[in-house]
Amino acid sequence: MISLIIPMRNAEATIGKCLTAAFSLEDVRYEVIVVDDASQDASVALLGNHPCKLVRLSVHSGAAKARNVGAQHSIGDILFFTDADCLVAKDVLSRVREASSGLRTGLVLGGTYTPIPYDRDFFSTFQSLFIHYSETKDSENPDYLATHAMAISAETFRNIGGFSEDLMPILEDVEISHRLRRAGYRLRMDPGLQVQHIFRHSLSRSLGNAVRKATYWTRYSLRNRDLLADSGTASRELKVSGLAWLLTATVSLFVLVSGQVRFLLIVPLIEILNVWVNRRLFTMFLRSKGALFALAAMLYYTLLYPAAVWMGVLKALARHLAQRRRVNA
Repeated sequence: MISLIIPMRNAEATIGKCLTAAFSLEDVRYEVIVVDDASQDASVALLGNHPCKLVRLSVHSGAAKARNVGAQHSIGDILFFTDADCLVAKDVLSRVREASSGLRTGLVLGGTYTPIPYDRDFFSTFQSLFIHYSETKDSENPDYLATHAMAISAETFRNIGGFSEDLMPILEDVEISHRLRRAGYRLRMDPGLQVQHIFRHSLSRSLGNAVRKATYWTRYSLRNRDLLADSGTASRELKVSGLAWLLTATVSLFVLVSGQVRFLLIVPLIEILNVWVNRRLFTMFLRSKGALFALAAMLYYTLLYPAAVWMGVLKALARHLAQRRRVNA
């Protein structure tokens, strides 16, 4: 038996599609558990057409708590976690079942987003391709497995103590992955284990998401002392792109103030290095959506996206320093 666990918070725009996909899988021995995290919209009313097990939290408690509660109410030997804005592929549980012997002996299996998301606009497609590439580039030794597609035996989940509920609003999947590895469990990414994400991104939503993710990633990395680690979407490639953006901006500002135009010759060298480091990501843009998309995505990734990432980094550093002052006061 596999228990498919879905935390839900104000998901009326996506939960219907999510459950339609969940009940269309090529498998028969599974249950679907939806944990409502005190939604304030019509999410719960939309569950009536689907034979899922509903567990309701009376107080908004976060996705980590919802996932833990879902696991407590499950009867499956294997737990499969996904999100309320994800559409699981038809073969997801059959792929999990193929790995069941490994899952029973200390393996934890992760999946990723489909390269092309449910919504085909530019910013959603950019995000899905970026995450797919970042999460699958080291499938045998991933730094973490994301909860949009994570399979773990119920015994392993109990032994590790579930998700940390006092961490942050996000990154509980990163924290549990690191804890699992320290405890001797094996993490493996299956690039074919896929869910299709519903992003509904616009320019502002994409940049806002980058700020938010960078803020929490930096706070976690400072605490975990792995700021320079190559960790999924917090990849070394993205960090190089951010550094290239900062150096280019610094050189440009210096030239503007000093009038010494010759220093602009440094900029092409910086960007050539940036393109070389990110060449596999840019190749995925090209192969997936063609030359025009690849060019637009490359420009967005090198010119605008790093600015949002730096904004998140600075917010995290400010909060980190403020917290240290309070502790030392």
